[in-house]
Amino acid sequence: MSLVNSPSAALVIFDCDGVLVDSERLCHEALRQTLADEGVELTLEQAFAHFMGTSEAVLLDIVERLIERPVPGDFIARFGARSFDAFRSDLQAVDGVHDVIRGLGARYCVASNGPKEKMRFTLGHTGLLPHFEDRLFSADDVSRPKPAPDLFLHAARTMGAAPAECIVIEDSPTGVKAARAAGMRVLGYAAMTPAERLRDAGAETLFDHMKQLPALLRT
Repeated sequence: MSLVNSPSAALVIFDCDGVLVDSERLCHEALRQTLADEGVELTLEQAFAHFMGTSEAVLLDIVERLIERPVPGDFIARFGARSFDAFRSDLQAVDGVHDVIRGLGARYCVASNGPKEKMRFTLGHTGLLPHFEDRLFSADDVSRPKPAPDLFLHAARTMGAAPAECIVIEDSPTGVKAARAAGMRVLGYAAMTPAERLRDAGAETLFDHMKQLPALLRT
């Protein structure tokens, strides 16, 4: 039996970081360390609050405000090098997501504010890339990243699904807002993000382990 058998779930759109791959803590720790190079000390929780779900352009705007001067030209390169070092040694798929993907009866794709190069690395490192190789959508593909609806609408249009037929799986308020703005249902994955932040952003249902997702997708 398919895990998704409702016409309302013609397309399941996954965020990448924190939803498919357990990268958020590693990535934000790398960002925290790179900010410390610039004299700004944040806790990991503060880094999550400032940066979770942001695009690179928004990240740089926030960094500039925090350090109160232009962002050094090599900031992204240093942050990226730290992130990829952490990914190589510690990155794993989100627990249970392999089983979810293998059991999906609906079409599915991934839509992330991160660049495709990063997605290909993280999904490849965790064995998920074969499922998503021809269905990767990035903020690089559109003029406005999440929380604008453009990325989700682009993914749905490319995959041949109407927005009302899509269910989005998101773990950041930024992504939840983007999905709602696109006219899509959105389920909030609250394994790391406080559930109330996802609820306040508009998530209709919250869950904290991927083993719960198949039942939610059938409703």
